Amino acid sequence: MNRVFNFSAGPAILPQKVLEQARDEMLDWNGSGMSVMEMSHRGKEYLSIAAKAEADLRELMSIPDNYKVLFLQGGASSQFAMVPINLLGDKTSADYLLTGQWSKKAIAEAKRYCDVNVIADTSDTNFTTIPAEETLKFNPDAAYVHYTPNETIVGVEFPYIPDTGDIPLVADMSSTILSRQIDVSKFGLIYAGAQKNIGPAGLTIVIIREDLLGKAKSNMPAMFDYKIHVDNDSMYNTPPTYSWYLAGLVFAWLKEKGGLPAMEAINQKKADKLYAAIDASDFYSSPVEKSCRSWMKVPFVLANADLDAKFLEGAAKQKLHSLKGHRSVGGMRASIYNAMPVEGVDVLIDFMATFEKNNA
Repeated sequence: MNRVFNFSAGPAILPQKVLEQARDEMLDWNGSGMSVMEMSHRGKEYLSIAAKAEADLRELMSIPDNYKVLFLQGGASSQFAMVPINLLGDKTSADYLLTGQWSKKAIAEAKRYCDVNVIADTSDTNFTTIPAEETLKFNPDAAYVHYTPNETIVGVEFPYIPDTGDIPLVADMSSTILSRQIDVSKFGLIYAGAQKNIGPAGLTIVIIREDLLGKAKSNMPAMFDYKIHVDNDSMYNTPPTYSWYLAGLVFAWLKEKGGLPAMEAINQKKADKLYAAIDASDFYSSPVEKSCRSWMKVPFVLANADLDAKFLEGAAKQKLHSLKGHRSVGGMRASIYNAMPVEGVDVLIDFMATFEKNNA
C-alpha cells in the first residue's frame, strides 16, 4: 500500500482504519447483502447506522439533551444563509466577527437577510490576529453573534469562546469540531462541514438548542428550516447516507482512541512540535501571532519564496502531499486534523530540516 501523508485542507485525510472498514463493508454491510450506498434511508438497517452515529457524536461532545443534532447537505456554506433565516425571528440585525475569508463569506450571505454589525475586524492585520476578548462589544438587540473559531486559509484560531451572555452564540466549527473538548452549552448553534475532521464531503452537522427552533418565516424554503429537519430526524429528504455512515465510523474510531480528551492531547502535541520547528529556524516563519495559532492549520513561509516549488517537489518525494498554501496567501499550509498521525508531522519536520540544510 502506497499511502501518503495527506496535509490537504479538505477533503482531508481520513483514519486508515475507517477506510479499511468501509472497504470491507462495501458490498455487504453487517450481513444485509447490501452496500450502505444501496440502502433505503428509511429501512431498519440504515436507521440503525444513523442512530448510532448520532448517539456516538452526542457522547463524544457531551451534547446536552436540549440540543438537537442534524445531519444535512449543502456544506457549511449553506449555513451562512440558514443561520439568519432561522435565528432572526422578529429581530433585524446580528453581530459578526470578521477574522478571515470564511467569516467574510458568512457576513456577505447574512447581509441578504439582515443588518450585519461587524463588531470586530482583523483585516488590517491580514487576518493574522484575533481580537482581544475584552474589546468585544455586543449589540443587545442582535438576534445572535456569529464567529469562526478557526480560519483555515491564514490559520488563526480563537483561544477563547466569546461570552455573549443571553445572545445566542453561533460558531462555524468546520475545521475544529472534534479536535478537542468544548462546552456545547455555551453555544446556541454549532455547524460544521464534514470534510475536515468528520468524514467525506457532502455532509454538514448542525447542533442547535431547542429554544432556537421554529423562528423561520413561512415564506422560506422548507429545506432551509431547521425545525422541519428536526421534526423529520434529518430525513425530510434523502440525506447524504454514505457520508453519514462514514462519519459514524469516524465517531466510533474517536471513541476507541480515547475520545476528545485524548485527541486534544495528541493535536496539541502535533501543533506544538511543528510550530517549534518553524520558530527555531530563520529559514521558515509563521505569519500568525503566537497567541492565536491554529492547532489544525499550520501556515508557514520560506524566507526565499523562489524555493517554494522546489520545496513542494521534494516534499512529494517523501510522501508529504498537499502542502501548498492557499492561492490567496501563498507559502505552505499543513492541515493536521485528527486523522494525521504524529508520524506524519515528524516526517514533515525532518524534511523541513533537511531542505533548509541543503538550500539555506
